[in-house]
Amino acid sequence: MNMTSTQTAVAKRPGAEIDFVRLPSVAPEVILDHMSDPRMAEHMPLLTEPWTLETVAGFVAAKEACWQRDGLGHWAFLADGRYVGWGGFQKEGDEWDFGLVLRPDAFGLGMPIARKALAFARDDARIPFVTFLLPPSRRHLGALARLGAVETGQIDYEGERFRKFRLDTL
Repeated sequence: MNMTSTQTAVAKRPGAEIDFVRLPSVAPEVILDHMSDPRMAEHMPLLTEPWTLETVAGFVAAKEACWQRDGLGHWAFLADGRYVGWGGFQKEGDEWDFGLVLRPDAFGLGMPIARKALAFARDDARIPFVTFLLPPSRRHLGALARLGAVETGQIDYEGERFRKFRLDTL
């Protein structure tokens, strides 16, 4: 799905209606288009191979399995009814990690989407804090600071180094 300039303006406009829906409700081709954008790999060191429709199917199945196992998982994000990205919470050991992967033409929606997701976390007694893992290539960290997240160190995840941040939710 290629967004026209009108669609992009609607998706980025302040006050856009943000909805969270389960990933299977989005056409696989839309997710494939998003994850095939070469700009995605710039800050996603685990994105090492091109995605296919089979990759999308496996990804959606894995994220749905998190919902079944943990009662929480990843969503697709919509702005005024248009897909703008995906993300959510994933249990990593005893911690809940929050991830957010937006289409480049929707980067301006990161903060409103994150705030809505974190409000959800604050209402869930199972989530006393969330973690964020960012690759060292991410240099602009002001949004995390504005949310109140603090850096706790670095970790290796699936063979890649990430900076780890924590935000208390209780």
